Amino acid sequence: MGCAAEESLDLERARLFALLARLLAEAPDVALLGRLRRLAGEEGTPLGRALAALADAAARAEPGALEREYFDLFIGLGRGELLPYASYYLTGFLHERPLAELRGDLARLGVARAAGVAEPEDHIAFLCETLAGLLEGRLGPGAEAAGPFFARHLRPWAGRFFADLEAAEAARFYRAVGTLGRVTIEIEQAAAELPEE
Repeated sequence: MGCAAEESLDLERARLFALLARLLAEAPDVALLGRLRRLAGEEGTPLGRALAALADAAARAEPGALEREYFDLFIGLGRGELLPYASYYLTGFLHERPLAELRGDLARLGVARAAGVAEPEDHIAFLCETLAGLLEGRLGPGAEAAGPFFARHLRPWAGRFFADLEAAEAARFYRAVGTLGRVTIEIEQAAAELPEE
């Protein structure tokens, strides 16, 4: 595979993770819903089906209902139905060792949380956004750091989180987000297991 083809693949992967980051950081607005309705992928593939399902969910979604769905899933009164943090999925508690390890790795990569952001860095949206930035070459040393970052900070738990999102009681639109996330993680895992050329 040529260098240009690898860069193109990295950019496509970055776009997927950036989309997941945006959808998991807050409910989509009207403009984003409009763009999501036009999503298309290769027919007959798991990723193509997941993108088509997200486009269909966006076509049926109403922004006001999406804000409530997002609140019920991730914020809630006291807590949301899901806790989208690596520490919680890996230890059962918030602010635990996975967060400390992530902060160390982020410091080594030269990546910092934006000022005014209250969420801990092990939030799934921040992790997806960071991976997208590494794949694009915007953050840290670039795409060569993406594989180790994924292996350490997303692979151990993100698939379970996305499967839980697919099955969440409050999920309507976000069920399709869960499917897209699960399929994306499965593709990354499969790619990581391919032998190096």
